[in-house]
Amino acid sequence: MTAQERMIHEDALPGHESRLQPKPDWMPRYPGSGRLAGKVALITGADSGIGRAVAALYAREGADVGIVYLCEHDDARKTVEIVEAEGRTGIAIAGDVGDKAFCETAVDQVIARFGRLDIVVNNAGEQHPDKDIRDITEDQLRRTFQTNIFGMFFLVQAARPHLKKGAAIVNCTSVTMYQGSKELLDYSSTKGAITAFTRSLSENLVGEGIRVNAVAPGPIWTPLNPMGGASPEKLEHFGESTPMGRPGQPNEVAPSFLFLACEDASYMSGQILHPNGGSIING
Repeated sequence: MTAQERMIHEDALPGHESRLQPKPDWMPRYPGSGRLAGKVALITGADSGIGRAVAALYAREGADVGIVYLCEHDDARKTVEIVEAEGRTGIAIAGDVGDKAFCETAVDQVIARFGRLDIVVNNAGEQHPDKDIRDITEDQLRRTFQTNIFGMFFLVQAARPHLKKGAAIVNCTSVTMYQGSKELLDYSSTKGAITAFTRSLSENLVGEGIRVNAVAPGPIWTPLNPMGGASPEKLEHFGESTPMGRPGQPNEVAPSFLFLACEDASYMSGQILHPNGGSIING
């Protein structure tokens, strides 16, 4: 058993939405208006949580979707069904985004099926709570960075030959990048790297007509936290510290990903949106 397989077995991450109660709210709130008509999106971590909500909203707005996920096959099938119910095509691609070869394979499958790639959403991520920095094992540290930031590099490298003028990349960072998190030292560190990656990649690609932005969610009700990504003490009061006094739902975050992917955001690159329940941060 590899270190990654052992950690998945031990902590149940990233977790099955099909087993979560109450269920997160992924349903788009409004009729579509064709803002992504004819587009093809590849979304990592799209089997559940924020990724599923983004896939549902993109499909409602006219996009076909490549759904990349790790091992939650039941959740991935459900997301494909959601995309198809919106009249679009979804394909599920299972594998580890921290593996460069897999990212190349995932992009190849999207191109083989749809013939193009217009939007890359780097959403997949993992977190492991530790109250003492000494409890963070080398395997955990390497794996968190491998998934959360190395995977973004690998996927963009694989997608880059197919991204033309007008394409968009949207990364998922976190409020923890700005506020810090005493129990998520390694996770918060990767989110800082993602924000820097977003701003730097924007500078790198903006001249090619490719926009790069990010979304920094606050506490959102997804399988990640209740299935091992947060301590029991934190989970008991999850989201209560926000000004709104509650956690957010995935369909309250997905519109930020839609805005940054469509032509409504044609004059935005290198920027971060903050659906976080009203927390004021310098972003």
